[in-house]
Amino acid sequence: MYPPTPRTTATRSRDRMSYDAAAAHAVLDEAYHCVLAFTVDGEPRALPTLHVRVGDTLYVHGSTGSRPLLAARGTGLPVCVAVTLLDGLVYGRSQFHHSANYRSVVAHGTAHLVTDDREKTAVLTALVEKTGAGRSAESRPPSRRELAETAVLALPLREVSVRSRTGGVRDEPTDLDLPHWAGVVPLRLTAGLPEPDAGVATPVPGYLRPARSPWLEPAVRHGEHVLLEPLDLAHAEELHTATDDPEVWRHLGGPQPVDAAEMREAVAASLAAARSGERVPWVQRCAVTGAVVGSTSFYEVDPERRSVAIGYTWLGRPWWRTGINTEAKLLLLTRAFDELGAVRVVWHTDIRNERSQRAIARLGATREGVLRMHRQRADGSWRDTVQYAMTVDEWPNAQARLRERLRSAAPVAS
Repeated sequence: MYPPTPRTTATRSRDRMSYDAAAAHAVLDEAYHCVLAFTVDGEPRALPTLHVRVGDTLYVHGSTGSRPLLAARGTGLPVCVAVTLLDGLVYGRSQFHHSANYRSVVAHGTAHLVTDDREKTAVLTALVEKTGAGRSAESRPPSRRELAETAVLALPLREVSVRSRTGGVRDEPTDLDLPHWAGVVPLRLTAGLPEPDAGVATPVPGYLRPARSPWLEPAVRHGEHVLLEPLDLAHAEELHTATDDPEVWRHLGGPQPVDAAEMREAVAASLAAARSGERVPWVQRCAVTGAVVGSTSFYEVDPERRSVAIGYTWLGRPWWRTGINTEAKLLLLTRAFDELGAVRVVWHTDIRNERSQRAIARLGATREGVLRMHRQRADGSWRDTVQYAMTVDEWPNAQARLRERLRSAAPVAS
């Protein structure tokens, strides 16, 4: 607990105030930025900046040329740091009772400039790690010049208060019969789709992918013929090169991308479907050459009914009739039945696509029927869809047959 001081003691709404250290640390650790307040020549100043907590010290990032950091040399700089997390907007029946749910921390004290290079390096590493656990090992550390140009303020957390509001509407009893909507709209900070810089070919690292149900996680799958890894925008150019053949796209639901930019749009659409839980997309990479050769997905993912479909598969024509497609399906079936506990795996294909129907049947799936006018083709016509499925009872025999087929599969040229 932080002992209250005249500067941290509430003068109103004391029920919202706390001095609990764990609660304060939780807010500081969740928030990415703070506001550093100080005075310059008797005038107030406020500087939005980044922070990180290490133990019971709050470190604030800045430039060696900024006024507060220059002023913090020697005896230090009196500061006040504020951090706020907005959790919701509260809509009352009356305007007076509109409010917000929030968690905030205010810390007072004297901040000192960190001059020890080892301490500064450790703080900057902690700041990078805050953006993603493991990021410091996957980025270049600062050079001596960069370290000299970066300043860090250290504020011991001794005079700290936590203020918060939770719950719903607190209207006056006389307002409860008013015909106005009232309630809470929750707010939260969520990460969007990572956007790789130009020229980046490395897939998005795992620490930038949101934690999800294992059913929605595109876990990496390794085989002798194919490697399945999470689909990424960085794969778009190689995917376009590998699948730039009208025959590849003849029976697929979307039009053939005419260039890498359109393939990027197609990949972005797959990733948007992944974010909404509609699809789990992988890229298929040749295990022999490392080349990106296609993509495949789970869709219609239903953990409650323990069912999943396999589809949205693109495979470059040079890799047809090799072991890649067979092994990719074996890896996905193993993921579904053995790891996720599925009881049913489904395939859908265009009734015109006889080659695909034969391939699905060779996997050991059973044709269950035709879904009439099930989906719209790229040309606007409605397709009848043939549905196949495999159950967990059929999986052991199918697995044995697939492994036997792979032993005699055509090798991939290196």
